[in-house]
Amino acid sequence: MLSIRNLQIAFRSGDSLNPALKGVSLELGKGETLAVVGESGSGKSVTALAITRLLASPPAVYQGGEIMFQGQDLLKVSDAELRKVRGGKIAYIFQEPSTSLNPVYSIRSQLAEMIILHRQDVADIDAEIIRWLDAVGIVDPAKRLHDYPHQLSGGMQQRVMIAMALSARPDLLIADEPTTALDVTVQKQILDKLRELQRDLGMAVMLITHNFAIIRGLARHVAVMYRGEVVEYGETDQVLREPRHPYTKALIACIPRLGDHRKRLPTIESITG
Repeated sequence: MLSIRNLQIAFRSGDSLNPALKGVSLELGKGETLAVVGESGSGKSVTALAITRLLASPPAVYQGGEIMFQGQDLLKVSDAELRKVRGGKIAYIFQEPSTSLNPVYSIRSQLAEMIILHRQDVADIDAEIIRWLDAVGIVDPAKRLHDYPHQLSGGMQQRVMIAMALSARPDLLIADEPTTALDVTVQKQILDKLRELQRDLGMAVMLITHNFAIIRGLARHVAVMYRGEVVEYGETDQVLREPRHPYTKALIACIPRLGDHRKRLPTIESITG
């Protein structure tokens, strides 16, 4: 479904170009989940945003490579074709729902816009919105239609974001740090719900995260990014069990475990090789 090949992106600063992605290649099949793991600044979000050309150009400069999605190179299609892909075929969930949801529009207004834009087959908009809010675990969804984002908890806001993203029934969902701002209990609920909905819809998921601890059981494959490169790629269980790259080993060593008596978790210094 998605094949990123040798993607190279830099950001212009004055007369210089600072490389952000240095030949990134990734593959994602229909219905599969790929986790992209790495520290802040490793290039995870740049990769995610580049897929539908959401990076502002300038300062972003696409220097090379291709992004093949369902037989089309998204780096070469027209803006009109790309608008059909964004939200409709490829949807996003971002890290902070409080900044992604519009504070001056009700929940109903924001979901209705997504459904009207991408689903011409829906006759009863309110019924469809209620169905999706119920699907993501919002209690008494009919009573929440006219609420505003500030009236919802962080976990409920994130559920609304998931409902918005999935209401267009996308083929690919890109979830960029979707649970970082939530406590661990709500985090698990959100991830379990995502996995359930993915199974029901048959969509592919790209999960962007800095946290190796949450991907076991969620993603079949994992790509580890460091300084704009994919330094390790493979089946998740295999990578967790037998990491090859020093950076992957360092990331896994930072995962806290029950019974861990270390006073301080290790930090990751500059790694080569």
